[in-house]
Amino acid sequence: MLNMETRNELCKYAKKIVDSGLVVGPGGNISARAGDKMYLSPSGFALEEIEPEQWIEVDISTGDITDIGLRPSSEVLMHLYGYRSNPDIGAMVHTHPSHCIAFTLVERELPVMFPDQAALVGRTAYIPYIIPTTDLLADAVAEKVTTASSILLGNHGLVTTGRNLREAYYRTQVVEESAKIYLSAKAAGTPVPLTDQEVDDIAALESEDYRIQLLQKMK
Repeated sequence: MLNMETRNELCKYAKKIVDSGLVVGPGGNISARAGDKMYLSPSGFALEEIEPEQWIEVDISTGDITDIGLRPSSEVLMHLYGYRSNPDIGAMVHTHPSHCIAFTLVERELPVMFPDQAALVGRTAYIPYIIPTTDLLADAVAEKVTTASSILLGNHGLVTTGRNLREAYYRTQVVEESAKIYLSAKAAGTPVPLTDQEVDDIAALESEDYRIQLLQKMK
């Protein structure tokens, strides 16, 4: 079977997502790119139940699905359009984290509040509620993935992207923790986020130029 490494990696992170409580039951869907194909969770399965051979292979350019007797996730268009929109994406993770959903019920823009959030996620995009599984939602996500690695879906959940599953999964964890922190702070008082300059300064720490400068200073 082709791309077993990708399929096994999907199984690994599917289990992590479930163990972290980021989805309940058969909710959520994840995918990874391997060359000109994407591998997507099948419809009707809880993520932890999926075996390596059950991930659905879809040709990214044509949308052709390799028939293995299973249907792809109902959010197949969201993943497909995302990969087409941003060729740098290597993985997409769509979950239903409780704090993220709660946040979208009362707020729209998730502020950047701590260094890890700034470094690993940056500014999070937001899409108002759109009926799931529709091409309208797929189009809206495809538009956002060119500028944001994390997208809150109003009354629905979260989409994160990354160069690989590891990066997309960590971003899911950080955004969920950020939403939890914000809601806790809001309940106690007025949250004080990082300023735009402070966020930009942390982003600069991640740049190659900074690493070069740091190495020079160490000599």
